[in-house]
Amino acid sequence: MVNLSLWQFHRLDARKTFNSEVKERSSLSIVDVSTLDASDPLSVEWRPAGVTGTYLADEQVLILNRSQGGIAGMNVLTPLLLADGRAIIINRGFIALSATPPSAPTGPVEVVGTLRASEERTTGQATEASGELTEFFRLDINRLQQQIDPELIPVALVAERSQPADSSVLAPVSPPELSEGPHLSYAIQWLIFSTAVIVGWVLAVRKSIANRALTAPSA
Repeated sequence: MVNLSLWQFHRLDARKTFNSEVKERSSLSIVDVSTLDASDPLSVEWRPAGVTGTYLADEQVLILNRSQGGIAGMNVLTPLLLADGRAIIINRGFIALSATPPSAPTGPVEVVGTLRASEERTTGQATEASGELTEFFRLDINRLQQQIDPELIPVALVAERSQPADSSVLAPVSPPELSEGPHLSYAIQWLIFSTAVIVGWVLAVRKSIANRALTAPSA
């Protein structure tokens, strides 16, 4: 139980570090994706960015098992082709399961949003099938590169606004919740449980000793 408490304190520290990084990078000025050094995707994640290009509408895919505002749905992803021949995955927004994924705007488009690193598969998650897919479980840029010809920039852009405007069916993807979560209260609870067990054990031992003294035969 003490180890569980320490684990919760560790998670609290990690959460505080995450919140600090998001706040700090979100306050930076908008960077042009075409000039961005994204060789270390995690170092540029969460910062504002803008890009101009043309959507590759035929390469549009969906990210399944997303929820927002208590509604189950999907994220709509479409690669945007840049002038230098590279492309970047644009997370255009969230739609409910009942909605039809809208087509991307045609012609030159300017998108401003927040950079995100590729999502990695975690233990217990399903593995993507091979071949060309239109539906995925996560935004895995390396996996998407297998079916998209232009070189993909190793970060994605979560769209916040677009010119021309995108479909009204799409809802902007919600930003992360920058709270410290329940980790502190959980850590304290585990310490309380540990203390209760120790005190209970001491009381039980004392009672056992007292009972033995009462039942012991007299000399």
